[in-house]
Amino acid sequence: MLTSCPHEKEVRQLIASGQWPAACPPELSVHVSTCRTCSDLVLVSEAFQQARAESLAAARPIPPAILMWRAQLRRRSAAMERMARPLLGAQIFACAVAVFAAVGFAGFEARSGVEWFTWSFWRDWFVQLPQAAASQWQSLSSGGLTGAGGSWIVLASALATLLLLGGVTIYFATDKQ
Repeated sequence: MLTSCPHEKEVRQLIASGQWPAACPPELSVHVSTCRTCSDLVLVSEAFQQARAESLAAARPIPPAILMWRAQLRRRSAAMERMARPLLGAQIFACAVAVFAAVGFAGFEARSGVEWFTWSFWRDWFVQLPQAAASQWQSLSSGGLTGAGGSWIVLASALATLLLLGGVTIYFATDKQ
């Protein structure tokens, strides 16, 4: 059974303040050597104090400069992550616009037939390109779009512009430098 000693509180205060055994009165020292409760208290407290001192000696605290550097690095990383979210949205938007433009162009051309897959179509197209460009320029300068060939030039140039801008946007958005 555990029994309490009347001097236990006094011994506990001396140990807690770090004055045991240096500032201990001689009669209390004699009492601790004869009282089992007080001697166990001193023994356990000294063991805990020694273990604490050893663990503090073994632990090498990190210098404050390194802690500050790590905190700044985390802060920068979080800021970069917050900045990357809108860029991802811009990339997705640019890809969607490019795909939509390509599908629209293919649909527009499919209405006129699949003859544009043949070599003769492209040969004739390159031959007629200067005439179509001149007629397109005339219709644009007169204030309107007339003729099927002219609208095709506008559509092709708009598609090329969209694809080029989409590619440039994706390139700069994914650039890691």
